[in-house]
Amino acid sequence: MTITAGLDVGSGAVKAVVMEVNGDQARVLGHEVGRIRRRDILAVVDEVFTRAVAQAGVSAIDYIATTGEGEDIPFATGHFYGMTTHARGAQFLEPRAHAVLDAGALHARAVAMDGVGKVINYKMTSQCASGSGQFIENIARYLGVSLAEVGELSKRGVNPERVSSICAVLAETDVINMVSRGISTADILRGIHESMAGRFARLIRSVNAEGVVFVSGGLAGDEGLVAALDAALAPSATPKRAGVKSTEGPITLVTHPLSIHTGAIGAALWGAFRHRKLDLRDVAWTAAV
Repeated sequence: MTITAGLDVGSGAVKAVVMEVNGDQARVLGHEVGRIRRRDILAVVDEVFTRAVAQAGVSAIDYIATTGEGEDIPFATGHFYGMTTHARGAQFLEPRAHAVLDAGALHARAVAMDGVGKVINYKMTSQCASGSGQFIENIARYLGVSLAEVGELSKRGVNPERVSSICAVLAETDVINMVSRGISTADILRGIHESMAGRFARLIRSVNAEGVVFVSGGLAGDEGLVAALDAALAPSATPKRAGVKSTEGPITLVTHPLSIHTGAIGAALWGAFRHRKLDLRDVAWTAAV
């Protein structure tokens, strides 16, 4: 049995998990997330890691794996690329998945993988795009609503107005104009979600994803966005060209309560694999006596 930890350092938050891995069986013992909010990143890492370990109730960890921007964490054992960890974490949380959409604070990426979590294709948005968690947070603050309210409000929208899906600055200007014209908050949010969903749907299709697509990252918990993306990926939403037979198969979106921890879970699992493969004997971390 191996006890591993995964630390996913993103642009907006740090996610940590502690896992028990025994051969092909694994389970999450503890998981925590902490927003960075202009704080020192290493201080947030220490805080989140400490809480996850306390929740797990372990006194020693065999391997501490990082991903995302966590390469410089001093107490880590090893580092893994984000695409690899999200692919592995997605298949742990949803074994049917052969693609994952990682929707984070500054960008989104679609990753296609084989049956053992090996990345076979990927595509990423640019950081200036309006399809990001940070953009949603900024708009929610401007509209005077909490992030927890965004998804439900969006689903109530009946006359959505689209915003720019290319530039966050233009999109924010669109929102300001909508507010001045008296457009309801629900319609604004739904319009934003539909614009983001169109961009994400193209991203998913660009890696030839079919079947089950897992949604990871902070935006996976935004039910309004997930609903809009589900609609954008429906066969009827794809424009048909005369004389051209569509090769796009049906897609089923899946999320999970631990979707935001997908990268950290994947890092912990790859850490356990490396620990076993290299036959490492040293313990990476032990509780202070």
